Amino acid sequence: MAFGGFMSAPVCLIENNEKGKLCVKKEAKNILDGINQPVVVVSVVGLYRTGKSYLMNRLAGQQSGFALGSTIESKTKGIWMWCVPHPKKEGHTLVLLDTEGLGDVEKGDTKHDTWIFCLAVLLSSTLVYNSLGVIDNMALEKLHYITELTENIRVKSEVGQHEDETEDFMRVFPSFVWTVRDFTLELKRGDKPITSDEYLEGALKLKTGNSNQTAQYNLPRRCLRHFFAVRKCFVFPRPASTQNMRRMEQLTEKELDSEFLEQANTFCDYIYNNSESKTVTGGCTVTGTALGNLAEVYVEAIRSGNVPCLENAVMSLAKIQNVRAVEEALQVYMTEVLGMAELPMHPEKLSDIHKIAEKKAIEVFITMSFSDNDQIYQKELMEKIHNEYQDMCQQNHEASRIQCEEVRCDVFDKMEKSFSIGLYLKPGGYRQYRDTLAQLTNDYRARTHSQIMSEEVLSTYLRGNEHFGNMILQADESLSAAEHENEVQSLKNEILKQRQKGLEEQNRLQEQAFKDMQRSHDEHINQIISQIEREQERIKRDNERVLDAKLKEREALLQQGFQQEAARMQREIDSLKGDIAKQEPSQRSTVSKVLDGIGTAATLFLPGFVPKLAGVGLSLFSKLF
Repeated sequence: MAFGGFMSAPVCLIENNEKGKLCVKKEAKNILDGINQPVVVVSVVGLYRTGKSYLMNRLAGQQSGFALGSTIESKTKGIWMWCVPHPKKEGHTLVLLDTEGLGDVEKGDTKHDTWIFCLAVLLSSTLVYNSLGVIDNMALEKLHYITELTENIRVKSEVGQHEDETEDFMRVFPSFVWTVRDFTLELKRGDKPITSDEYLEGALKLKTGNSNQTAQYNLPRRCLRHFFAVRKCFVFPRPASTQNMRRMEQLTEKELDSEFLEQANTFCDYIYNNSESKTVTGGCTVTGTALGNLAEVYVEAIRSGNVPCLENAVMSLAKIQNVRAVEEALQVYMTEVLGMAELPMHPEKLSDIHKIAEKKAIEVFITMSFSDNDQIYQKELMEKIHNEYQDMCQQNHEASRIQCEEVRCDVFDKMEKSFSIGLYLKPGGYRQYRDTLAQLTNDYRARTHSQIMSEEVLSTYLRGNEHFGNMILQADESLSAAEHENEVQSLKNEILKQRQKGLEEQNRLQEQAFKDMQRSHDEHINQIISQIEREQERIKRDNERVLDAKLKEREALLQQGFQQEAARMQREIDSLKGDIAKQEPSQRSTVSKVLDGIGTAATLFLPGFVPKLAGVGLSLFSKLF
């Protein structure tokens, strides 16, 4: 069913099981788990038998897929999902959610419809509401699910006594698209042509008055105006004759009404170009993996009899996502390193492999992680990668040592055998031993010059055999007392010189290790700052979208004579402008906190490393602002 993270046909995401409880289907969850890209989620809702599924098939670029049905029976049960490559946004997945028809009398459970509608709102970045005929009072009354959103969804876990949640809902709710099917009227107001968007906004115009009837009339209209900052409308003529409508899946484009086809293409283009990636509170972008977890969190809240709360859902999702983000990022790192590193190798080459692997791992973590505001999980990943790399370096040293030891045994074997039979214990034997040792040392270095443990192994070997040289020197009676003393000093100098070479070799390895640590620190900082910038930009866009909607709403209220409501709206606008003005200082504070947090984390496992990096964080901070 799924290939390359995408699907050849829809599967059920959420169903009403045999116990009458909503549940997330494992097959769909597994598919979402395999999608680490940001997702654009488009849900369609509406009364049953209104042609919802056809529009979703068009968005998938397919003639068939979601069940259309040709009878009065509702075909779609629960919420079905189809994941396809996004046709316009590279690196994104388009997730289409087709919900079961609302208002099916055979179900008998109106609360079930409400939860299906709420889940569609909670999971989507664009909500398509599909209806037949015209947008009139009856059509809006059938959309009573809108009026129940505040009863069935909470944005914050705790709401102040006088706090107005409409702004919070507007910020996190999807964009709203009303598609009107089988539309036969002319788009005119009086004699003046109007657009479909103007038709929708005209239908949402409020009535003045204080009667219960007026309040009931205004309620769904107020909800649409207050909850959904972006509203769009498309009207479609009947696509084909009644006879042909029964076989919509088989109809070619030539058999469809040309005006319907044109509108369908315009609708698809709008969705492709204007639907944003799914985000949750704080501007965090949702991946397929996160969407599956989010669905489970919301469904579990409903099953438990609780009202789904976006703030609590984000907290739950963050823990699930961040634990997995660390695991998968570390797995990516290990797979990359183990796939490329054939030990032993030069430390700079291993360092380059580590750099590539760590960069990929951090990218995976950043993509999957969620609201890791204190960088707790990123610090954990830093430490785990650091420890793995240290282990890899140690294995590299040991592999090099083993190879050097093998060469050393092979090269010096002849000399050791000569010593064991006393070949050098004779007059002139020391000079013979010294010349042989010098020649074999050169041979050893020639064969191990590329090995990082070459001098260390040689130094250890020479120190261990120092007493043999002294023994041969003492036995050589051909040397004068002065020559003997000079050779003793020369032997000591050679041992010290070789020890120094070994130390220099180890110092070079330490310098490389510090370079790796600094580079690692920089990569983590850069990735975090990039993520913060993306999230802050999304928050800014959301705020501007809400501000624009409120400005338009204030003007509409003034024009319609709602002076008091317009004044209240102005106060909300002023408050929102104040929040937007505070955003940049808040971003500075967040970045500064991140730099301090990552620096503190580094001190825990990178001794002596942070002081060298103090200027790095400041430099990055100054570049940002």
